[in-house]
Amino acid sequence: MSRKTISKRAFHYSRVLLCVCLVAWLSVVGTVAVAAEIKIGFVNAARVLEEAPQADAARARLEREFSPRDKKLVDAQKKVRTLEEKLTRDGAIMSETERRKLERDILSQQRDLKRSQEEFREDLNIRRNEAFDILRRRVFEVINDIAKAEKYDLVISDGVVYANDHIDITGKVVEQLKKEFAVTTKK
Repeated sequence: MSRKTISKRAFHYSRVLLCVCLVAWLSVVGTVAVAAEIKIGFVNAARVLEEAPQADAARARLEREFSPRDKKLVDAQKKVRTLEEKLTRDGAIMSETERRKLERDILSQQRDLKRSQEEFREDLNIRRNEAFDILRRRVFEVINDIAKAEKYDLVISDGVVYANDHIDITGKVVEQLKKEFAVTTKK
């Protein structure tokens, strides 16, 4: 079993455990303190990551960083395609030696292109994960800050089937991130 599979299972089990604990906690609190009000909030993490300007900035940085390499890959693909067309078009009239040389050249360039594409995808995924991991941590901090400032007893996120609009604090999180982004871009 791969580390990724184990990690996904562990994450899934931790979410299930969190939901079970939440239900147990709510049932205990509900019976113990029927009259006490509990302030619960909900955050739609996917919406936050979609609407946060920091996410757009991270995507733009990645685009700037990786577009030159992407352009080189596209150029290499065109070059291989041109050689393949030449082989198809002129292969019958080429000498055996010329045709074999061209075929080897095409195979070599295809291998190099495939290797370059795989390296590109790996590098892009690593950088994307790094960039969005930083954003996820900041979103978590903003959620905690809002929860403490507005005295929430519980804030939940993923795995929620339904959340009433009056407990949804996603907009507050997005607005805070927008304010922070505006301040950091003015510097």
